[in-house]
Amino acid sequence: MTDQTPAQYTGPRRILSGIQASGALHLGNYLGALKRFTELQETGAPLFVFVADMHAITVWQEPEKLAAQTREIAAAYLASGLDPAKAVIFPQSAVPAHAELAWIFNCVGRLGWLDRMTQFKEKSGKHKERSSVGLYTYPVLQAADILLYKATEVPVGEDQKQHLELTRDIAQKFNNDFGTPGYFPLPEPLIQGPATRVMSLRDGAAKMSKSDPSDLSRINLTDDADAIANKVRKAKTDMEPLPETVEGLEGRPEAKNLVAIYAALADTTREAVLAEFAGQGFGAFKPKLAELAVSSMANVTAEMRRLMADPAEIDRALAAGAEKAREVAEPTIAEVKKIVGFWQG
Repeated sequence: MTDQTPAQYTGPRRILSGIQASGALHLGNYLGALKRFTELQETGAPLFVFVADMHAITVWQEPEKLAAQTREIAAAYLASGLDPAKAVIFPQSAVPAHAELAWIFNCVGRLGWLDRMTQFKEKSGKHKERSSVGLYTYPVLQAADILLYKATEVPVGEDQKQHLELTRDIAQKFNNDFGTPGYFPLPEPLIQGPATRVMSLRDGAAKMSKSDPSDLSRINLTDDADAIANKVRKAKTDMEPLPETVEGLEGRPEAKNLVAIYAALADTTREAVLAEFAGQGFGAFKPKLAELAVSSMANVTAEMRRLMADPAEIDRALAAGAEKAREVAEPTIAEVKKIVGFWQG
């Protein structure tokens, strides 16, 4: 941790992250988040991993589908190797303190800070006046998600670094405003691995997304072996052979993306991948990548399907995790209410 000293925050190390309950998960989620979560649960630090159903409704969600989407995200967590005995897995909305702390932080944060958030501009497009207030303020809820558990580290993608900076600003301003130095930590980002930002298989300049209208742009966690192999075969590439160095991938977004995916699935580096395949064309590389993707995802896919066929098992895991999360969250929100001067009764 770079700028957080014991004089500022003396609490325990904690790690927190979550994924929105909005649509099917894909390889980008697995490599950029799920695989990382399973590694972090072995660090010995408490790990909180939630399903962000409150964030999901910042854009319209069909109510009858939202609970199913929450279960699907939880199934992906479990299928990827998260162990409820090692990680606290829960739905965000099952812990009311998330919303309570978010309101307090809405009154601590500043409009100018939110005006600088680039993701709102990207998601709202040319019609921001039609966007929900929640979409505009959801980085504040994100800060509440993190600081409610006094998380010191947050695994995030590059596109979320700005929101984590906002979390740090809110934490620091709260600590200063209320004369409670060191009450909230200033969380640090955890950005590691060769595929922290997996791009579309059809456009190497666009992030792999569950909202992309083309199913060929992504490998879904529920895709079978034939579908995975077919999508890899049809992935967009260029005509040049693979280079000898990582620098040689610059200006070749599709090649760069496929090499990064291979490296992440094989738990190796891009340099090692290029050392093996340098000089070869994609006619040779794609079959190897398809084989690796199929073998790497087989167990995850099978376990996800098993879990989705037994929603009661998922619900039991979520209920137990929610209870553990509330045990940590409720003392924090009680303290915060006292600090800000709310009536205690």
